[in-house]
Amino acid sequence: MAMPQTLAQKLVARASGRAYVRPGEIVTCRVDLAMFHDSGGPRRLKPMLDELGATIWDKNKVVLVIDHYVPEADDDARRIVRIARDWAAEQKLPHVYDSQGICHVVVPQGGHIRPGMFCVGGDSHSPTGGAFGAYMFGIGATEMLGVVVTGEIWLQVPQTIFMRWDGRLARGVTAKDMMLAMLGRYGMNGGEYQAVEYCGAAVEALSMAERMTLCNMSAELGAQVGLVAPDETTRSWLLEHDAGAVETEPWHSDDNAAGVRHRFDAATLAPQVALPHSPANVRSVADLEATRIDVAYIGACTGAKLDDLRAAASVLAGHRVAAGVSLLVAPASVRDAEAAEREGVLRVLREAGATMLPSACGACAGYGATIPEGSTVISSTARNFKGRMGALTAQVYLGSPYTVAASALRGRIADAREMLP
Repeated sequence: MAMPQTLAQKLVARASGRAYVRPGEIVTCRVDLAMFHDSGGPRRLKPMLDELGATIWDKNKVVLVIDHYVPEADDDARRIVRIARDWAAEQKLPHVYDSQGICHVVVPQGGHIRPGMFCVGGDSHSPTGGAFGAYMFGIGATEMLGVVVTGEIWLQVPQTIFMRWDGRLARGVTAKDMMLAMLGRYGMNGGEYQAVEYCGAAVEALSMAERMTLCNMSAELGAQVGLVAPDETTRSWLLEHDAGAVETEPWHSDDNAAGVRHRFDAATLAPQVALPHSPANVRSVADLEATRIDVAYIGACTGAKLDDLRAAASVLAGHRVAAGVSLLVAPASVRDAEAAEREGVLRVLREAGATMLPSACGACAGYGATIPEGSTVISSTARNFKGRMGALTAQVYLGSPYTVAASALRGRIADAREMLP
């Protein structure tokens, strides 16, 4: 009889050419997709490849996204972006997304990630790919060099931590709140650099965008990968995004597979907010409603996908932001921005007083000088470390797009559930 395996074990076993792998084993895995961006990609890889006289193992399995330093704000940004564009042209890379949005959103929207794949990304938020039932994690430039040349990487098979969410989220409560609650309970090392699998009725009810938020912030939880077992929701989304044939059946954890198990009740969850300067410094929104804000920021791969923009618009419709508050919106991808425009979502945001920014990493990664020094910010991004958003003296709070929009209206941190129609 076959030993029961977790989803993580099955994905690693497939990539290593094995029928079964045991947590703690070190295996060599074949990589199905390597993604990198302008910040950590060509400007790091090109000199090393040139020095070695090496070439890319399979250009069809490489995706370059130019998202961090665009639009180019200064000479350094122009130099970095030019290196990326020139190298992509020199290598004749077939999959390049230039100024189309943030890599963790653009790559799935391009149909590059499917259940069962083993992927690496040159960015810490690469676990986003786990929302599709793929094993995807972030690596540094030296590790990426090895992957780009050989198509392989070694891995210690992880244990799995199951985060089971029973029940159903109330309206105005989101995957971002789920993640902040887990961070508040377990801290930024709670994932122990293992695999975290999100499961239960509340997770199964989430849209793909919300599942992406959970897996994206597995990085903040300290996991190597975040995973959601693929299902019909996954299949439908991928078919809509031209991903081709989608196989979901084998990619789930077996009953009785070994792992650590935690359980939560989604129905009792209130909106959560992370205080400066850590995503794990979490309180309920009700504890912070006297906190006045200067800037409300809706952006990043974590918090500005189409579903996130819709959530913000549902709060802001027919209203204007509070006097003295700057509402900034940077859609996660051009595709999402175009869809939001067609639906009238962006019109609602603009009429509420929002300033629209380009679809790029922007202030989440400290680019663009959009956050004033000394300001108090509520943001839908993933991190609020000191200086992370480009202003060393800013006080940055994290919340869901609902919470950010509600706070923009009130001029202080607020619970969106009180404002939803």
